[in-house]
Amino acid sequence: MSLEAQARIPGPAGEHGIVVFRRGPLDVALSLPLRPTKQTPHLQDEIYFIVRGQGVLFHDGKRDRFESGDLLFVAAGIEHQIEEISEDFVMWRVFYGPPGGEVLAKG
Repeated sequence: MSLEAQARIPGPAGEHGIVVFRRGPLDVALSLPLRPTKQTPHLQDEIYFIVRGQGVLFHDGKRDRFESGDLLFVAAGIEHQIEEISEDFVMWRVFYGPPGGEVLAKG
């Protein structure tokens, strides 16, 4: 699926990602983001699976380096940016759950 989706990027309007699966609140896309990336806080929780390349995730006031094979999580509503991405960068982006994110029980 990854190679087939990658062949469809950029999309007809210059999109840098392509949705490959959607069901209910689950939305999965393959992304080859532009440099620099432009992120906005999202209504849903978000996971990134890093397929290839490396970079830095800026979130919650900190910077975390990542590389191929890593999994990153960003909670709904959190300001974040993906920075310093390598030229070969490819990731899966997954939105899931209810608007506002999953509520965790305390205890």
